[in-house]
Amino acid sequence: MNVKIAPLLIIFAAVLWGTTGTAQTFAPEAAHPVAIGAARLAVGGLFLLVLVFFTGGLNIKGWPVKATVLAAVSMALFQPLFFSAVTITGVAIGTVVAIGSAPIISGFLEWVFLKRRPSNIWWGSTFLSISGCLMLFLNKESVVVDPVGILMALGAGLSFAVYAIVSRDLVGKHPSLSVVAVVFTLSAVCLAPFLFIFDMTWLSDARGWSISLYLGIMTTGIAYILFAKGLTYVSSSTAVTLALAEPLTAALFGFFLLGEVLNLTAWIGMLLLMVGIALLVFAPKRSVGEGQQELTL
Repeated sequence: MNVKIAPLLIIFAAVLWGTTGTAQTFAPEAAHPVAIGAARLAVGGLFLLVLVFFTGGLNIKGWPVKATVLAAVSMALFQPLFFSAVTITGVAIGTVVAIGSAPIISGFLEWVFLKRRPSNIWWGSTFLSISGCLMLFLNKESVVVDPVGILMALGAGLSFAVYAIVSRDLVGKHPSLSVVAVVFTLSAVCLAPFLFIFDMTWLSDARGWSISLYLGIMTTGIAYILFAKGLTYVSSSTAVTLALAEPLTAALFGFFLLGEVLNLTAWIGMLLLMVGIALLVFAPKRSVGEGQQELTL
């Protein structure tokens, strides 16, 4: 794969993630957000397993068990932590803290554990992107800062950052499709109890199962395959910053499809997000693998 298109694959994955919120608005009213997240991972894990089966099967010889379990648990934790944070402290604060903290946490973890200091371009891009994210969301509603909600949002950001770092190591040793299939199948198993805790009768509705299929196949299966392929050539900290294209997409979908009103602050925020992402996309590329170190688990 051409190294230059790796950032674009991650952005495309983020665009698919950005459609999640809009898609959920079309789900039946009885569908709890956490239940939707559990169904999303279940469908996504099954889809990825079928895809692996039809493309040659899965070779688990020499598979790093600890790293795989850590990636799976991180992704499984992200779902309830994020949805709970949004419920407790509001969409604006929950989203900004969770999505905005992930790049910073990822850069810090890379610095500490992989001994790789993020570049100046990354710092500039991340600052612009997070500033844009703040401007985009904090004007939508009255701000209510709940300490428990903030902690859960930070937990969600940490979970996504850990997933990206560990997955970056896994896709360097194993086929990206196999990595995503194994990780998301295990994540779905972790969240399986939620399928029995929450009311799942909404899945019998045509809207219910169609939304679940879309979220599972497109925003989970396809999106994370693209993300994993991009991680092969992009550092985890860069990938998490590029993933901030998700709130940008969500805002645009809300404006064009749901009739949401965006004020001048929000439009400036979107502009900052686009500039920040563009800095990483068009920055001079390092040679593949330069500065990369393995994370031993």
